[in-house]
Amino acid sequence: MPTLATTVDGLNLPNPFVIGSGPPGTNLNVITRAFREGWGAVIAKTVSLDSSKVVNVAPRYAKFHALDRKDIVGWENIELISDRPFNIWLDEFKKCKDQHPDGVLIASIMEEYNRDAWTEIVERCEGAGVDSFELNFSCPHGLPERKMGAAMGENPEVVEEVCGWVMSVAKKPVWAKMTPNVTRIAEPSRAAFRGGCQGVSAINTIRSIMSVNLETLRPEPTVEGFTTPGGYSGKAVRPIALRMVMEIATMIRSEFPGRSLSGIGGIESGDDAAQFILLGADTTQVCTGVMKFGYESVKRMCDELLAFMEKHKFETLADFKGKSLDYFTTHAELVRMQGERKAKEKAAAAEKAAAAEAPQKMVAADGEWSGDDFVKQSDALARG
Repeated sequence: MPTLATTVDGLNLPNPFVIGSGPPGTNLNVITRAFREGWGAVIAKTVSLDSSKVVNVAPRYAKFHALDRKDIVGWENIELISDRPFNIWLDEFKKCKDQHPDGVLIASIMEEYNRDAWTEIVERCEGAGVDSFELNFSCPHGLPERKMGAAMGENPEVVEEVCGWVMSVAKKPVWAKMTPNVTRIAEPSRAAFRGGCQGVSAINTIRSIMSVNLETLRPEPTVEGFTTPGGYSGKAVRPIALRMVMEIATMIRSEFPGRSLSGIGGIESGDDAAQFILLGADTTQVCTGVMKFGYESVKRMCDELLAFMEKHKFETLADFKGKSLDYFTTHAELVRMQGERKAKEKAAAAEKAAAAEAPQKMVAADGEWSGDDFVKQSDALARG
């Protein structure tokens, strides 16, 4: 009987489905709901020491629908990190662990380029009982003037330095969340590992503009007649996320064996999660999917993932983690392999044709007759 239970960086999870940092983990009420529904872990909405500069606007979401308007394939947000005071978060972290001592609670943290701020937030969150950390180096909008989020994560040297600050005080596992808004995502990921992080998470949202209203000529979501580029998520980003997860996992396999990877990007089903795990992910995070289908969707996703495992006779997640990485190569190698196959097929066809056209040797003695070539041998004797 297959099991979804897994241990990642010392964290014991009942399943690999993790609430991704964002609205589904925005306060104690929703975090505890997630644990009651059976999520493997919860990453709270990103917190900082000073929330006074965090001011959200409304509307702050925009949706991209399928042509039949029945499904949401993309979701843009211009939402910032948590606007709730840090002391309230510390109190709720403590209450959450009191209520769900076995639940894996991960604090998502983000600070300015300041060593003291990063070390302080880590130590105070650990004091409140969180089980792990995710460093937000990847928020694509808001607070760039403070050099936070993606403004920090797009620079591998800064990523490595800040990870080093965090790891100098952290006693719990640390993941660094990667921005996809770079050319080569393996570079900041590699920097996070050099800085000492146990794992990375990928990907955060893709910097985007959802649409322009052709009646008003205003881009959306429109706030006071204006907008700002936001972060794009949902099933439409999954192919991009899968590619980046593959690249990070390949780098981990060759350079940092044993480090972990949390896959994110358009996961809405157990089959989606299976694809990320096949490409090297240890866990799979869901945020937009929860906003579409609710916290109870984890039960369906667990059933779907178990069905996939039963079909292929996998007993544990480790049995198929990274199994599909072996099937990637270069385009030049694809050309070589296909050319080699076609050359073999052409040679085999030519050999067969030559054999068919070759004159049949006439039977000289009774022992030379063949059941397979009997008609041809008879014909050859007649022509002779």
